[in-house]
Amino acid sequence: MSATAQDLVALLDLENLDIDLYRGQQADTARQRVFGGQVAAQALVAASRSCEPQFVLHSLHSYFLRPGDPSVPIIYEVERLRDGRSFLSRRVVARQHGRPIYFQASNFQVPEEGFEHQDVMPQVPLPEQGVPMEDLIAIRGQEHLEGWRREWGGLEIRHLGTSTHGLPEDPEHPAKARLWVRVAGDLGDDPVLHQAAFTFATDLTLLGATLVPHKRHLGSTDVMPASLDHTVWFQRPMRADRWWLYDQASPSASGGRGLALARVFSQDGTLVAVIAQEGLIRRLT
Repeated sequence: MSATAQDLVALLDLENLDIDLYRGQQADTARQRVFGGQVAAQALVAASRSCEPQFVLHSLHSYFLRPGDPSVPIIYEVERLRDGRSFLSRRVVARQHGRPIYFQASNFQVPEEGFEHQDVMPQVPLPEQGVPMEDLIAIRGQEHLEGWRREWGGLEIRHLGTSTHGLPEDPEHPAKARLWVRVAGDLGDDPVLHQAAFTFATDLTLLGATLVPHKRHLGSTDVMPASLDHTVWFQRPMRADRWWLYDQASPSASGGRGLALARVFSQDGTLVAVIAQEGLIRRLT
């Protein structure tokens, strides 16, 4: 998927076919379906290319309609829903084999001054004190570790704990997980690239928080996980290649679906994004 940060940058560089029409290439992957974060990130890039540079993405809302085919490129069609002086609205449809596989609505704003407040970042260990995700994957065996490095080596993740192991007891919130995350390489200064890489990464672990109280993880053989929808609200500027705290919690799971929410803080305590995702966590018998 993205063995290096350079692989991720290349994956997010869309081919321009026509006005508001783009083609996204696929990564070299062993996955049976396209990673949802890839489609969301590529759609973000497509939408951003239709906007003047003074407009900054502040939210995206998306639905995963069908599994993507990793063997063929994805076509992204951008619709310009509204062009205002302060806000722009875009809709992106991703297609394969003549059918839509993903839908994204995104909104852009010219930055302005206004009221300011934010949650306080929880007290957590530094990234260097977290457990590298590679160490946790290695417990499953060398084959799993090599697969992780091949698919996700472009990201660096440090695990801080979950509600069942490592985090303080919180009976009112039984499904929590915390991670430090960053892209493992310098992304330069393009804010669109940082937002796209960040969106890519946010889809990797969030659904896992819904499985914490059930003593399962996204790799469990008796669970079928899949992203159904994904929303990101960008609160403040951020860099995806600097450590960010992924403070994840799941308030509910029912009907074969799990709902997860997350606050994202930069290492200096700034709240940079809020995320919500619902996904399939179907129990296999």
